[in-house]
Amino acid sequence: MRWIWIDGFEQFESGRRAVAVKNISLAEEHLHHKYPGLPLMPPPLMIEGMAQTAGILVGEARSFAEKVILAKIRKARFEGRVVPGDRLRYEAEIETINEAGAATKGKVFCNDRPIGRIDLFFSHVDQNLSGLQFPKENFVFTDQFRALLASIQGDLERPKDRPQEEESHS
Repeated sequence: MRWIWIDGFEQFESGRRAVAVKNISLAEEHLHHKYPGLPLMPPPLMIEGMAQTAGILVGEARSFAEKVILAKIRKARFEGRVVPGDRLRYEAEIETINEAGAATKGKVFCNDRPIGRIDLFFSHVDQNLSGLQFPKENFVFTDQFRALLASIQGDLERPKDRPQEEESHS
């Protein structure tokens, strides 16, 4: 089973910026592990939520042609608590992208209040310098991740040099 730490996208500007959200529910078991009686969203899972938001943005920018993996957490700083009933918003931007990987910067908001900053670096594993071979199947961008992106596909804001494909009416 693969864990998805975002519920969906609110905005998506291909190759530039993505905004995803996560609603925190008391039913989520991981909230109850660290402090019994005080359910909190652990910061490492917020990092993973940002990694999924930014990783999908990076993958989509290159038409999901490569497997994109989190290579480095450049910065992760948090202030405040996230508890059941809160809504997280992840805002990710691509700083640089090339054949080797991509650098992203991001902000985390809880109920529209800024609570964190997460800057990440992603590697395109198909372009790795070690010469390792990976399966042809894209094990990173599964149908679950593509479904998240498809939820906003009709509203994608595309740069002028990347026109939206025509819909087929079958």
